[in-house]
Amino acid sequence: MSGKHSLIGDQRGAVALEMLFVFSFLFLVILLPLADLALAGFQYIQASAALRGFGQLIQYSPPGDVTSASSWASTQLAKADPRYPIPSIKLVCGDSNAVCDSTNSSPSAPKYYVYSTTITFAPMVMRSALCTSGNANPCSYTLSYSERFQ
Repeated sequence: MSGKHSLIGDQRGAVALEMLFVFSFLFLVILLPLADLALAGFQYIQASAALRGFGQLIQYSPPGDVTSASSWASTQLAKADPRYPIPSIKLVCGDSNAVCDSTNSSPSAPKYYVYSTTITFAPMVMRSALCTSGNANPCSYTLSYSERFQ
């Protein structure tokens, strides 16, 4: 009885054993999901900033002819951020979101650049919450951006 009584009175190792479970819980349930969310947020903000910066860049060199701007577009696409590539630029004339051609490119019609990039998340824990897009890869999202230039 005295041996059992001495073990009950001496509980100094109990905290060390409990801390293993507490730290495991904090790390797996709280910190890893927060890290996933933070990485996804930073990647989204960087891609949005890259799209906005590209829009500011091409704002200063609009195409001369909006009906045939393929050479202008290829020159401008080469200037995009390589981390967030932009596959194509669409020039939209008027308020009907129609691609610019000879029928809708009057000088009085508003003209817009429309382009997009794709970001892909790689979550460690929150895959079911972050990977919900309808793309072939559910963790990839397409961000679009448009800006008026005339």
